Parts: sequence; C-alpha cells; structure tokens
Amino acid sequence: MSEHPLELSARLIDTGVVDTHPNRITQQLSELGDGVAIIESFSHVVVVDTGDGLVCFDSSGAQSGREVVESLRAWSGDPVHTLVYTHGHVDHVGGSRAFAADAVDRDRPAPRVVGHARVIPRFDRYERTRGYNLAINLRQFGGAAKIVGQLGDFPFLPRGTLRPDLTYEQQLTERIGEIDFEYNYCKGETDDHTWTWIPQHKMISAGDQFIWNFPNCGNPQKVQRYPIEWAESLRAMAAKDAELFVPAHGLPIAGRDRIKQCLGIVANTLDTLVAQVLDAMNSGATLDEIVHSVSVPAETLALPYLRPLYDEPEFVIRNIWRLFGGWYDGNPARLKPPSDSAVGTEVAALAGGVHKLIDRGVELSGAGDHRLACQIIEYAVAAEPESHAVHEARSNIYSARRATETSLMAKGIYLAAKADSQVALTGEAPPVKMVLNIGEAVTDN
Repeated sequence: MSEHPLELSARLIDTGVVDTHPNRITQQLSELGDGVAIIESFSHVVVVDTGDGLVCFDSSGAQSGREVVESLRAWSGDPVHTLVYTHGHVDHVGGSRAFAADAVDRDRPAPRVVGHARVIPRFDRYERTRGYNLAINLRQFGGAAKIVGQLGDFPFLPRGTLRPDLTYEQQLTERIGEIDFEYNYCKGETDDHTWTWIPQHKMISAGDQFIWNFPNCGNPQKVQRYPIEWAESLRAMAAKDAELFVPAHGLPIAGRDRIKQCLGIVANTLDTLVAQVLDAMNSGATLDEIVHSVSVPAETLALPYLRPLYDEPEFVIRNIWRLFGGWYDGNPARLKPPSDSAVGTEVAALAGGVHKLIDRGVELSGAGDHRLACQIIEYAVAAEPESHAVHEARSNIYSARRATETSLMAKGIYLAAKADSQVALTGEAPPVKMVLNIGEAVTDN
C-alpha cells in the first residue's frame, strides 16, 4: 500500500526532503475525510459526497477517464450530480466522456457540468487551432511535430467532451444536498480558472493554481499566463483558513498553517519575479539582459513544491515580458529581421562553410556551452536544411543539452528537435499513436 497522500505531503513539506515524486499517477482513490476523496491521476479527480449525489472536480484526461470512473465506482455507486471544471485544459475535461458513458450504463442523466464562462470559448479555440495545438503538444512531449500531417481529423479536444451547462463570471455559490460550494474565478495558468471553497469541509479545490512544481506561468509554446492574478488567488485561498487543500496535480495538503505557508511562499515567489522584471523593464533593460540577470534563489527552487521540473523561471520571465512589453525584445535588428535561412547562409559564409559551424557546435557542446552550441548548429541547419552531417550533429547536440535540463518543457522541446533531425536523417518519425497517447494524457494549453 502506497503512503497516504496527506501523510506524504506533510512529510515532504515539513522535512523538505523529496524522496519520491509528489505528482503520482496511480488511478487509486484515497479518502481525505468523511465524504471526501481524491483519485490520483493526470489530472486528479476530487470527489465530494453531498448526500444528493457526488460532485467531482475535473474528470482527468481522455486516456485515464475510464480508469478514474472505475476507481470512483469501487468507492460509491451514487450518481455523479455535477462535474466542476477547474479550467478547460484537456487533461482536466477529456475524461468527461467516461463519466457520461457511466451515466448511460446506469440509466441516469449525464452529470451537470459547471465551469467558468471562458471555458466555452477555450473549447472553440481548440477546434479552430486543432492542428497547431496537436503540433505544439507533440513537441512539448518530445515528438516530431512534422507528423501532424499524418493525423487526418484527429481532434485536439477529445470527442465526446462535455461542455459546461452552468457558467458564471466572478463568483457563484450553490448548495447541493448538504454541501455548499463557492466557485471563485481567477486567472493564473489560464484565463478560465475556478477554485472552490467548501465550508462544511473547510476545504479548497484548487485546480492548477498549485501544482507541486514551479508555477506553470511561462510555458514557451502556449497562450498568455497571469502571474500577478495567480499570486492574488493564492492569497485569497490562504485567507479562507482552510484545513484541507486539494490541487489537481500533486498531493493534497492538510493543516491550516501548512497550507498558508505553502501558498504564501509561492505567491511571494511570483510577486518577486514580477517585481524584478518590471524594475528592469522600467530601467530600460532589453529582454536579453533581463533573462540573463533575473533569477529565483536556488533554495526557493529546492522546496518540494517549487522545483522547476515542469516550467521554469526563465520561461516565466519571458512571459512577464510578453504580458507587459509585447513581442519586441528591445533588439532593433529583430524588429523586422531577415529570414533564418538568410542569416544561416551568411554566418556559414563568414565562418568558411557549414562544416566549420558543425565542428564549432560540436566543440561547444562538448565543453558544456549548450546555449551557444545550439545557436551555432541552428545557423548550420538554416544554411543547409537537407544536410545529413548537419542533422547528425544537431541530433547529438540537442541530446546532450536535454540531459542537462530540469524542466519537462525544455526537455520535451529539445527531444523534439532531436526527433526532427532523426526524421531528416531516416525519414521515419516516432509512432503516431504512441506520441498522441502521451500528449493526450499529459497536456496543457
């Protein structure tokens, strides 16, 4: 029997020693209190028994929804009265079709779905940008984005995903059975997020506003994130004096003081990062200067719930710049730049040929200067995109760089670069089904 999630979270937070991964994907249900349970999946499903049916927060993804429902049904046969979407990411809503199928099997109506009003336009955006979102999620998890053309009409938003029946704008309170639910809108990782206060259990369902990693507030391929509002939401949650705090990724946390400590530290980290970036922007610094001068203390990044294993501060810094400064980075040559091909060709000519760039890129990579090595090899790719020698070196350089990174986002993009070069070398891409299963199970946008 694995360690109970509340015992494990208390041990990790109180000792600061991380000897196991706090983001467990077991599909197992654990009771967190009388009538409250969590199914640890990707994402989790949090369940509250109201006496008049079950209220479930999120439905997990399309690949895990069926197993989540099986675990739920081993615990309770009561109807699912309501699904509450904490936000519209597909790993939180895609499993709703399994809940709908369970209702059909039991000759019951489909669960009612509650979510913020912006969940609906998010779903519409996913349908308009299906191919793009498939490509960036393949890349995020290490797949060759070029295989998107092989996917036909494969959807990004899983077919059968339930849409919200009841939406709200700022706050909505309702009573279901014997339990009150206070839905609160906030921005953070998304612009459609809901966190919920449940007073009878002194409990908060937090969604992705707390993920046991550095906040996913800078994802380099995805839409805008909101660090200021994110910190505000954490402080609003802390003000509730909750005794039970349940995120959609990572472990639930018990104890008012422990909850306040964790939320306060994450909020302060975001606020400090924003303040540092804005101070630099106000002094006239360029994006390049800010990226290479602003940082988060190592001791902060060592905390069990702030490790940069998914997103990382450098990406958040760029997102803060985008939020306040737009896309122009302060370098006038990049306002209306030449094509990558033109730059690569010119640099190769100055160097004395593409082979010189290959040699230098390999040399820099071997010396551990991965940032410069990657830039040099990209000049070579731009100059001679069909060269096998270039792609062989590129594959090795990105493999070496990936090994030095901590965040899943950086690792995934560098692995995707290696995969693209492997396609150029062999004409073969990773199996489509394998990559899509990974992406559909662990994706955000």
